[in-house]
Amino acid sequence: MIDLQMLRNHENKVREGLGKRKVDSEKINLIIQLDQQKRAFRRETEILQAELNQASKKMGELIRNGHSAEDLKQSLKGLSNKIQDKEKDLAQLEELLQSMMYEIPNLPDDSVPEGLGESDNIEIRRVGVLPDFNFTPRSHDELGKLNDMLDFERGVKLAGNKFIVLKKDASYYSRSLMNLMLDTAIERGYWEISPPFVCLGSSLVGTGQLPKFEEDLYKIENEDLYLVPTGEVPLVNLFRDEVFLEDQLPLKVTAYTPCFRKEAGAAGKESKGLIRLHQFDKVELVCFSHPEKSFDMLENLTLDAEAVLQKLKLPYRVMLLCTGDMSGFSTSKTYDIEVWFPSLNKYVEISSCSNCTDFQARRAQIRYKDQQGKNHLLHTLNGSGLAIGRCLAALMENCQRADGSIAWPDVLK
Repeated sequence: MIDLQMLRNHENKVREGLGKRKVDSEKINLIIQLDQQKRAFRRETEILQAELNQASKKMGELIRNGHSAEDLKQSLKGLSNKIQDKEKDLAQLEELLQSMMYEIPNLPDDSVPEGLGESDNIEIRRVGVLPDFNFTPRSHDELGKLNDMLDFERGVKLAGNKFIVLKKDASYYSRSLMNLMLDTAIERGYWEISPPFVCLGSSLVGTGQLPKFEEDLYKIENEDLYLVPTGEVPLVNLFRDEVFLEDQLPLKVTAYTPCFRKEAGAAGKESKGLIRLHQFDKVELVCFSHPEKSFDMLENLTLDAEAVLQKLKLPYRVMLLCTGDMSGFSTSKTYDIEVWFPSLNKYVEISSCSNCTDFQARRAQIRYKDQQGKNHLLHTLNGSGLAIGRCLAALMENCQRADGSIAWPDVLK
């Protein structure tokens, strides 16, 4: 959630930033109007409360001096009723204003390039050498069928479209990838966490999935529980409503979770096989940072995610997303890490590393106490370290042989 005080004090700057993220200006107008009404109602309530206090004091004096206070008592009752009505209206206004604020994405950082879409992203670096096959490379879903590793038909039989059964080498190396990713994160200073794979609605509000993206979530019927859409949700909310000491920052946590999302993207080559599923496995990296150091931490977080690809010797590139392609609702700046897929002859996203600044911390009330004892909102960052299914698919394609077998990296054995 953006800072309402910033909107009051720097309206033009906020409008400009949100305009780059295609936020309707009428929505901003309504928020400003509701905020003005809320503050006016609060002032009116404070005036009425002061009148009530003064009248109560006067009635006490009359009673102590033996005078009748019936007329004043009726006046007090009328003032009390007015205050109750104002407080009720104020509560409704505050609820409406908060619901509107929950619909507003984070402001893009000044270093984020303005653009309309993917073509306006900026390439930061390329790492690794693209494979040079003397044969036509197969796609990972073809390789999966050829090696009896990916069972799409039984996945559909068990759970429907966009679910899959991993078998034999695919299942084994998926587990090996999870271990490699977690071990790499631990080497780089992360605590490993094993969280629940379901979460409360309040946790999804804290990280920004609710209320705006509810249709993408799997909800458990008749309970305030959802299947985790990303490990970011339980990891960030570990410290919801808590206060760090300043010298505890930065704190870095990692976890493996299966992830569940209803939205599976458009059909086509880029959504085949393991690339886009309703259920997928991921290792998540989350950092809690001092605000002054969070953008430096974003650079380090991105390197932490890249470290796995370097161990696997997979070719990849890092892209700085423009405002028009920055789909993360809570993010202020995002790097996408894209791994090479020979069958598509292109790079495909395998991780997004983002600085959410104080956006999630404000929603989830995660703070730190400075040396003077004053509380401040900290900054949260997150990134995939990595998406296991896409990593498995990239390995299958980049490490394939002419006969369809796969030369799995020794680091996974």
